[in-house]
Amino acid sequence: YAIVFTAAGDDVMPAAVLGVRPAQNLYLSADAKWQAKYVPAFVRRYPFVFSASADAKTLTLCIDESHPGLNRDGRGQRLFDADGKPAPYVEQVLKFLQEYQAHFERTRAFGKRLKQHNLLEPMQAQVTTPKGDKLLLGGFMAVPREKLRALAPEALAELAKTDELELLYLHLYSMRNF
Repeated sequence: YAIVFTAAGDDVMPAAVLGVRPAQNLYLSADAKWQAKYVPAFVRRYPFVFSASADAKTLTLCIDESHPGLNRDGRGQRLFDADGKPAPYVEQVLKFLQEYQAHFERTRAFGKRLKQHNLLEPMQAQVTTPKGDKLLLGGFMAVPREKLRALAPEALAELAKTDELELLYLHLYSMRNF
């Protein structure tokens, strides 16, 4: 995947480029099967998601009831045992989502540091399709190597201590995937 950054309010988050046209996902087959070796956690967590309370202190496990895998016919994994307590499957889902949430918060902090160090610049990518059509993709940001090289030694040390410097180099390397 090409990994870029997008802004939503005050947050800056990494995003995988999945296509070059609106509503396009080149990693999804016609029968809705993921076609890449790595399936992002954002996709793997579906149909489950956490919803935060207004004060963001409480998370509630939610499920998309329209998901075709959800049924009331007793097929598949049970969500609750005979006593109405979460079944082992739900415990696994909760553990996965708790880990996902922790990584999400760490990613949010990473985005704040990128903004703090003024490392991001708007970027556009020009893509030529196999038929020769030229498409312009924009609305995202990237970290230019020059800005990373010009970063103060203290800032580089901070990014290295948190392994975020490695993430930046992975971002830079991923740009070859365009």
